Amino acid sequence: MRPRPGAAVTFGEPIYGATARVPASLPIAIRNLTKRYGVFAALDSVSLDIRSGEFITLLGPSGSGKTTLLMVLAGFVRPEAGSVLFGEREVVLLPPHKREVGMVFQNYALFPHMSVAGNLAYPLRLRGVGRTECAARVRDALDLVQLAGFGDRGVEELSGGQKQRVALARAVIFEPRILLMDEPLSALDKKLREQMQLEVRRLHDRLGLTTVYVTHDQREALTMSDRIAVIDRGRIVQVDRPLELYEQPHTQFVADFIGETHVLPVRVHDGQASFFGRPLRLARPLLSAAPDQVLALRPEKLRFLEGADGGDLNEIEGRIRQHVFQGDSQLTYVTVAEGREIAVRRSHAVDTARHAPGTPVRVGFSPADTIIVPALPDLPT
Repeated sequence: MRPRPGAAVTFGEPIYGATARVPASLPIAIRNLTKRYGVFAALDSVSLDIRSGEFITLLGPSGSGKTTLLMVLAGFVRPEAGSVLFGEREVVLLPPHKREVGMVFQNYALFPHMSVAGNLAYPLRLRGVGRTECAARVRDALDLVQLAGFGDRGVEELSGGQKQRVALARAVIFEPRILLMDEPLSALDKKLREQMQLEVRRLHDRLGLTTVYVTHDQREALTMSDRIAVIDRGRIVQVDRPLELYEQPHTQFVADFIGETHVLPVRVHDGQASFFGRPLRLARPLLSAAPDQVLALRPEKLRFLEGADGGDLNEIEGRIRQHVFQGDSQLTYVTVAEGREIAVRRSHAVDTARHAPGTPVRVGFSPADTIIVPALPDLPT
């Protein structure tokens, strides 16, 4: 059973010794953080509330500011302005070693001259933990990340996934109340990365730590997070749960960045959106009254219509351009008005003979899947 956020946690098998308890996690309050490098604003008045025990991901492209924000939380970067509260304690001026946060880096940051046990014991020795308790905590931490018996091995003897597990164990062994993770899985191959995503999430659920995770991989963020904060050009543009973020993006940037999306221009007049004169049915109110907006279409939400099929669906006409086989599915590209393109994802087992390139088709999608957002740019430059 998942522990209650913010509550102390005990387990059937102790993690940090026979009587130890994981301390309560802490909420984080970020207020108006600003960090500039010359004229470039890495963080532009960023504010965010992170709940105690929450797993939140900072998601964005390279250079968006997500790692800078994480480094401010860790204490490695000092902002020009703003506030960071861990619980009720202001930490923006505290050095990293006084913040008592666990940190997992992209490159593991393990000591190559130490054994696995030596790496895990290091943060405990810095805190004056006795030899006997230290040995017990190391053993329990190795059990926690499924590396029992690996204590005497050298770091260079480990695989990438094993190194990452050691880095995770070292980050939590001293019982921090906040865990920060900077793209920790980016060096792993696809299959191992997906496996480690689930393991990291299970570890979070077991310990109940407030976790801030940085990635540029939107699928990874959707898989692991309680909430996702999407960052673009130094600003947070949307914070939401994965499903809401995917189904109801607020901007073209978010719609483009989260999942596979094709956008088409639409006109809005008196609250009614239309694509080249054809009105679109909507399941929710428009976010903006701006006349020029975009329709964001997900390939898996679209289907080809036959005969009188359609009913209450929205409909776009076009011609088949290309089929692309992708293993578990097939992506069919369709050219629509003004040479613009959308894609329809289907099972690869469907008959495509009647949908040869050049064939005219009708593409349907439900009002609930009709996403209309303001056109870029979303933020002033």
